[in-house]
Amino acid sequence: GGAAGGAGGARLPRPGAAPSGSLKAGTVPSRLEFPDMEQDVLKLWEDLDAFKTQLELTRGKPEFTFYDGPPFATGLPHYGHILAGTIKDVVTRYASQTGHYVSRRFGWDCHGLPVEFEIDKKLGITSKEQVMEMGIAAYNDACRGTVTRYCSEWERIVSRLGRWIDFKDDYKTMEPWYMESVWWVFKTIFDKDLIYRGFKVMPYSTGCTTPLSNFEAGLNYKDDVKDPAVVVEFPLVEDPETSLVAWTTTPWTLPSNLATCVNKAHTYVKVADLKRKKNYILGKANLAALYPKYGKKGYKGGEFDILEEVPGSALVGKRYVPLFEYFADRDGLGDAKWTVLEDDYVTEDSGTGIVHQAPAFGEDDYRVCAAAGVILKGGYLPCPVDHNGCFTEDVPDFKGTYVKAADDAICAHLKGTGRLFSKGTITHRYPFCWRSETPLIYRAVPSWFVRVESIKEDLVANNEQTYWVPSFVKEKRFHNWLTDARDWAISRNRYWGTPLPIWISDDGEEIVVVGSIAELEELTGEKVTDLHRQYIDHLKIPSKMGKGELRRVEEVLDCWFESGCMPYAQGHYPFEGKEEFEAHKFPADFIAEGLDQTRGWFYTLMVLSTALFNKPAFKNVIVNGLVLAEDGKKMSKRLKNYPDPVVVVDKHGADALRLYLVNSPVVRAEPLKFRERGVLDVVKDVFLPWYNAFRFFMQSVERLQRDSGVVFNPVTARAAEGVADNDMDAWITASVHGLIKFVREMMGEYKLYAVAPALVDFIGQLTNWYVRLNRKRLKGADGAAACGVALASLYDVLMTLSRLMAPMTPFLTEYFYQHLRRLHPASRDEAAAPDAVGAAKSVHFVDVPEYDASLVDPAMEARVRRMQAVVELGRQARERRTISLKTPVREVIVVVASEAAAAELRALEGYVLDELNALSLTTSTDEARWCSLSAAADNELGKTLRKEFKAVKTGVEAMTEDDIRAFMASGSVTVAGHALDRSQVHVLRSFKGDTTKYEALSTDDGLMTVIVNTVEDEELRAMGAAREVSARVQRLRKTSGLKVGEVVDVYFEVREMTAEDRRKAAEEAARHVPMKASTEPVPTAAGGAGGGAGGGGAGGKKGGKGGKGGKGKGEKKEGGGKAAKGGKGGKAAPAAAAAAAPEEAAPSDAEAAAALVGAIASRANQLEEALGLRLVPDHPAVRPAHALVLGEHEEEVNGAMLRVVLARPVIRFGGDAVLAEAAGGDAARVAGIKAYVGMLEADRLAATLREKGELTLVLDGQAATLVHGRHLFASAVEQLKADAATQAAWRDCGAAALAAAYTSA
Repeated sequence: GGAAGGAGGARLPRPGAAPSGSLKAGTVPSRLEFPDMEQDVLKLWEDLDAFKTQLELTRGKPEFTFYDGPPFATGLPHYGHILAGTIKDVVTRYASQTGHYVSRRFGWDCHGLPVEFEIDKKLGITSKEQVMEMGIAAYNDACRGTVTRYCSEWERIVSRLGRWIDFKDDYKTMEPWYMESVWWVFKTIFDKDLIYRGFKVMPYSTGCTTPLSNFEAGLNYKDDVKDPAVVVEFPLVEDPETSLVAWTTTPWTLPSNLATCVNKAHTYVKVADLKRKKNYILGKANLAALYPKYGKKGYKGGEFDILEEVPGSALVGKRYVPLFEYFADRDGLGDAKWTVLEDDYVTEDSGTGIVHQAPAFGEDDYRVCAAAGVILKGGYLPCPVDHNGCFTEDVPDFKGTYVKAADDAICAHLKGTGRLFSKGTITHRYPFCWRSETPLIYRAVPSWFVRVESIKEDLVANNEQTYWVPSFVKEKRFHNWLTDARDWAISRNRYWGTPLPIWISDDGEEIVVVGSIAELEELTGEKVTDLHRQYIDHLKIPSKMGKGELRRVEEVLDCWFESGCMPYAQGHYPFEGKEEFEAHKFPADFIAEGLDQTRGWFYTLMVLSTALFNKPAFKNVIVNGLVLAEDGKKMSKRLKNYPDPVVVVDKHGADALRLYLVNSPVVRAEPLKFRERGVLDVVKDVFLPWYNAFRFFMQSVERLQRDSGVVFNPVTARAAEGVADNDMDAWITASVHGLIKFVREMMGEYKLYAVAPALVDFIGQLTNWYVRLNRKRLKGADGAAACGVALASLYDVLMTLSRLMAPMTPFLTEYFYQHLRRLHPASRDEAAAPDAVGAAKSVHFVDVPEYDASLVDPAMEARVRRMQAVVELGRQARERRTISLKTPVREVIVVVASEAAAAELRALEGYVLDELNALSLTTSTDEARWCSLSAAADNELGKTLRKEFKAVKTGVEAMTEDDIRAFMASGSVTVAGHALDRSQVHVLRSFKGDTTKYEALSTDDGLMTVIVNTVEDEELRAMGAAREVSARVQRLRKTSGLKVGEVVDVYFEVREMTAEDRRKAAEEAARHVPMKASTEPVPTAAGGAGGGAGGGGAGGKKGGKGGKGGKGKGEKKEGGGKAAKGGKGGKAAPAAAAAAAPEEAAPSDAEAAAALVGAIASRANQLEEALGLRLVPDHPAVRPAHALVLGEHEEEVNGAMLRVVLARPVIRFGGDAVLAEAAGGDAARVAGIKAYVGMLEADRLAATLREKGELTLVLDGQAATLVHGRHLFASAVEQLKADAATQAAWRDCGAAALAAAYTSA
């Protein structure tokens, strides 16, 4: 229905799209297309300049500061962006609507690897030399050009999703003023001695030819990566027949081997290999690395002999023969080269217990070799790999080969020299570059670092000042990352970025760090307009130490450093707005991003704010989880394993996508498997019922105004005199104020994961309970005054819900508000405040409502929950006996714990009877009469009591009913010496009544048992049949396109089923599928009660009765809507499984037809109450030939065929002989009278006849007086009562009993 939207591709941008007019007064269609409605709302916001207007209306209020993490503009938004953007929009809208001024400014991350990688792919650049040949200026110009390529698409999509954020006054990290603030941050922390230049082994991207920080290295680990696993021999110089053996998964590092390392505390063994005739030294715990069968069951030996055991310390200092001779004659290496070293980092977990050392390619290797004097300060470090990851001329055998591609060749070389013991393959997790998707290597490079380790304690302390949702991210993931933080490498050997503001002398002794454009101009004497490399690399600063000219270092800053500077740089701090920033803009009240940002933006914000001010950069943060494809895999454009978000929004609407996301585990930092079906479920299970309730309200207001002639005023209607208080009004009012209280508390704690389900659940309560139970009252069955009070209550709830839901579903709530505000007197009050309810031109200008503590009534809510539980259990009992809800039951018995609970249920008796279609409700507190009690110990006790649990279990099961009742009263019992409470002892109830007559279920807490009398009799069957007939009429009204309140005549015919009928019925049942969701309700007849959202049915004592829909067993959905339900499903007492009464033989076709006709006759009043009219037989003497047929349908009902015909009401005529009396015996004039009367409006003519009793016509100059009740009849029943021929016709078609019912009424 409305959920499906328009097919035929994406319509998101749709500039200049024609509005559908859904916001116009009086436009409440039966079928609302949600995406089209949202386009109308976007047009309204554009006309109102709504976002700017909201900012103006809140200017001067306390400021709520929000930082928006800048995305890279190198592609279109994906679900991760949409999720984070929705969370940000919900929180900032809510803050704005709770008395705050909230500026929201979009930003763009413009520099760094993401942009450069796009250009490298586009231009085919694979090396630094190609960039130099092209020129940095041309390269950076190409980068600048691609940055803004998607900006306009981002703005359109983000705006279409309903997010309010300023794109016009955005910030870009490539703007010179932004970069200047970044320079200020760098200089400030440099002056605090928190920046230094070092030579470290770091994660290195050969694809992007730059080192990465440790947190960047952790962004893209891949599972199931295959690498070689080799064991290499290192012969001892002192004993060439004995070799150390080391295991490695990086053979490409072996040409750079300078040492091996053992753990001096471990035990090592020297073994004689019986097959190879060689001796090997390895860890005793690692023998399986050489001999995989060793240690396994059934191992018989015969592969080796252990010659001796030695501690690791005995191996330290032993020399071995180098694997390669490439660096044998190089100066600058220490004397400890090619010896055995020791360190505690060597473990027995894997490998051989001996680790080969290549200090240029391993962080621990570098540390251990430096400490042992293998490499010397200022000396030579073998690093035969260039910036592209290829071997240099230092390794001539593999020169120009990419390191990972050289593994096989290196292994072949070692095999040829007798140094390769074994070669295999390992599958493991391995880090890849987060931009180029190439495997990372570790490589020694010079870099500039922030001394994070020196401020680690401050970082941890500042983190304690922040509030995270969910809290475990702060307490575990982020805390652990901070406590293990290492110095942050912030320089990159790249081009498109903020250049490091460092000018240095040739000998490195004199360093000048520049903190502003003005300072650079002063130091260089040059005008500076841009800070990118091509504009400043040539600038030189004269030395103050007589060292000539200082030149800028080549590197640029890590783009993560730039985004971490966002709080300061977005406002050009400290060069502009310094006082405002320090007073109102820092730290942020709120930020939000994905879980991956704990090692990204959240981290850089915290590091830089701590380094600058020793404060956290933010106070509150929501962390969302990852959005995965439906199969649980990462979303992939290549695999196309997820639906295009633009298409999803176009089909189902932005609100549906927003609510699906925020009402899912992903807002608790858990992963979400995205299902488009889940978005549709939001439409079907939340929006459609909500819209139907709103549309029913608008129709009811229209009906009240039409019938009473009084304009509905929601403010004054509630105060109508002489109207008794209504339980459901009190309940829904208490519920909505309880909801307001809950939403305000949870939003104050940033717990969207609690807010969204509560709002969705309330919509279910409103639509499935309040509206359905009050349907007749809302339609005026209790009088205009009571109707006005009920509508005022419903108005308040709908308006309040629109205001509460506005931050989450901004479009649909705006739609509701625009229609509801027209009924509010403030909409016509020119003196009303522009942000007042009704007067405000947008729901987003109105504050979120405050709750009234005097109206919060938990007791009332509990009473209704109890009533709902009775209804739910009663429905389940019916289902167990396969009794249709359309068939009444004689009695429902509810056993409760107290007389107070029984009295509360009796006060709501009418609702229980209506919902369960029961004739009577009996309450009882005599549980002993209906149920037997037993007790069972909770199995979890076994974990704590262990051996004593058996005695406790036996003792609990031995409790008598008196013991159990005493336990229920006190809440505790001592069994076998152990005190037990209610959580440890479960009370079980078994129904002990007649299970052939009753079906019984109990609530989970055992405080209530619902017993349904399931015995059927002829009266109950007739009542059920009448409901089936009523449902068929209602369904035909809908399919015939009738409007609510449109009056028709209903004719019926019942006949026996034939074999062909049964065949068709079987085929229809086989191909039956659930009806498509639609906003279009079933039209009801004038004065009829109609069906609820779940299906048509007879009206009851206190409201329209729905069909079987609305049942509370809906499938739990991820995010978005869920099936609204009442009380929790109950437990069946064990005895209830006994066999029901024996099945009766199915009636014959003739009996079934006679029973259906009899039911229509005996339940004539029930049908009239439900439909607002009387059914009459479809017979030529009953349905006049001039009656216009609007719809006709035949189908099986209770084993008989029922045909229903809907026709326009007509005036009926007496027999021709009777009419001839009035026509002076002229047969031609009789035909003229019929033709003329047939052209008159039947409703108005009927009213005239009832008022005046006759009608005088003048035809051809002669008057004819037609008397009401003799010549003319306003209805079929009038004619039946007066006309003998008609009475005979009713008898002929088997409707004599129905005729008798009508004539005796």
